[in-house]
Amino acid sequence: MGKKIVVLPGSEWQIPIIKKSKAKGYKTFVINPYEESPAFKYADGYLQSDIFDVERVVKYCEDIKADAVISEECDIAMPLLAELGERLCLPALDRESARLFTDKYEMREFSRRNGLHVPEYRMCRTLEETVDFFEFINSKIIIKPLDSNSSRGVFTIESTEDIRRHFEETLSFSKVRNAILAEQYIEGTEFTVDGIKTPDRHCTLAISQKKHYAYNSNIACELYFTHDSELYDYQELTVENDLFVNKSSLQFGLTHAEYKFQNGRYYLIEIAARGGGNLISSHIVPFMSGVDNYDYLLECALGNITSPEFEVNKNLRERCAVLRFFDPPAERGIVEKIDGLDILRNNPDILAYGFNIKAGTYIENAQNDAERAGFYIAGCEKKSELDQLIKDIDNNVKIVCRQEIKI
Repeated sequence: MGKKIVVLPGSEWQIPIIKKSKAKGYKTFVINPYEESPAFKYADGYLQSDIFDVERVVKYCEDIKADAVISEECDIAMPLLAELGERLCLPALDRESARLFTDKYEMREFSRRNGLHVPEYRMCRTLEETVDFFEFINSKIIIKPLDSNSSRGVFTIESTEDIRRHFEETLSFSKVRNAILAEQYIEGTEFTVDGIKTPDRHCTLAISQKKHYAYNSNIACELYFTHDSELYDYQELTVENDLFVNKSSLQFGLTHAEYKFQNGRYYLIEIAARGGGNLISSHIVPFMSGVDNYDYLLECALGNITSPEFEVNKNLRERCAVLRFFDPPAERGIVEKIDGLDILRNNPDILAYGFNIKAGTYIENAQNDAERAGFYIAGCEKKSELDQLIKDIDNNVKIVCRQEIKI
């Protein structure tokens, strides 16, 4: 009988790891709370359940005699994965790593102890403590939940009134502790860094430079991946990122980090023990590096833990890729149609695309990452080819709205 792997949760972002598992011949099961969960139809079996109903999840894994439990592109599942690994005696990240890679305050403390650059920061349990920190910094700050995801509850603060307006919402997204993280706002360029960890070392595989929506500087509209930069030292960023992961207790798995660059230094914003969301780990990292990161993750979860010398394929050094999110139209309204889809369907350089809107949807500015209108991923052998493709999509793919007052 083949090996059995349980994947949780079961949103659209877990579909690639499910497909990979089944392609390798493994029976693959999914746990997710919603009846129409996107991943259910790809699995050999599923449990409709809140993934945090631990007793029910453990019983399901025991009943099907699971050989592995795995999660991908999902921060909030990491502490659960560590607990399941312990209780089911299956390979998974340890509790210490689960906490470090999901709690932003712990990330700051760990960075400081290991000589990495961190902005001024403070864990605040009350509105008054946050106001006190803001007055101490005497400049713009940012507040965020300790352990949320998708930019929920993240706000840039420029006045005490901003704190009063947003503190309770930010606090509501912190799960483990009743507190928030407040820190000095770093103005510089933002980067993402994706990699893979073996018992021996961490290897950085893909780096992007981020752009953000003009209406919300905390929500990304583009991640542009290259292997080097004329303006920034990617080798220095790689060393900084590898150091953090290598100093941690994480034994194996994928990583995704975000940094900002200011005054000649890279500052860690956050880092996760999972692959980058929106199909970064499943589509972009293998395209940019030539590394089959999902194959390694699945084998480790099954107990076949090895330490390959991962590195970016030298023949792929000119490659570039982009994860780009569609802008809402200047004239808001009810979505009537999306023009230009043929360029996304028929161009072989389009690796993936999707929309969160459909005809009849009222479109407005996204309040967090999950509310963006849609995305596409493109990958080319040369930067000039990718830039031209981006222009073609900008000129042809349009969200068309009819003007109506939202009720």
